[in-house]
Amino acid sequence: MSFVPSTLPAELRALGRIHHVAVIVRDIEEALGVWRDLLGLPVELVLPIASDGVTIAFLPVGESKIELVAPTDESTGVARFLATKGEGFHHVCLEVPDLAATLDDLAARGAELIDRAPRRGAEGPVAFLHPRTGRGVMVELIEAPGGPAWAALGYPAQEG
Repeated sequence: MSFVPSTLPAELRALGRIHHVAVIVRDIEEALGVWRDLLGLPVELVLPIASDGVTIAFLPVGESKIELVAPTDESTGVARFLATKGEGFHHVCLEVPDLAATLDDLAARGAELIDRAPRRGAEGPVAFLHPRTGRGVMVELIEAPGGPAWAALGYPAQEG
C-alpha cells in the first residue's frame, strides 16, 4: 500500500515530534563510550527490560532522543537483528496523540501492525509497525504524555 501525505490520518499529519531513533548495539557500556563520552550526550536513563530481553539507554538530543538497545536474551528479535545485520539503525519512533485510534486507522488502511493495541513501553504506551509498512524501516509509535492509553495501561497521571 502506498501512503501519500494527503491520505495520512490526522493523528499522523499532526505528529508532535520524532520521539527517538533507536540503534542496536552489542554492549550498552561500550556504546555509551561513544554517545556519552565521545559525543558528550547526557544519559537520561539506562534500564533493563527483562520482558523484551534488552537493556536500553536514552540520550536526549534537543526534543528527541537516541535510544541504544542491547539484547540480553539471544532468542529475541533484537538479538537476531544484531546477529544478521550487526550494530546500527533499528527504528524511528514517532509521537502520536491517541495511539489506539492511530493503530485502528492504520490497520483499516492496510498497514501491517506488529502490535494491534498499545502496550507498555519504557516511556509510555507504544506499538510497532512492521518494516514492510515503512519501506524497510520499522516504525514505533508512542502516545504523547497523558493520552488515553496512559491510564488504561496503568501509567501514573501526567502533569501538564
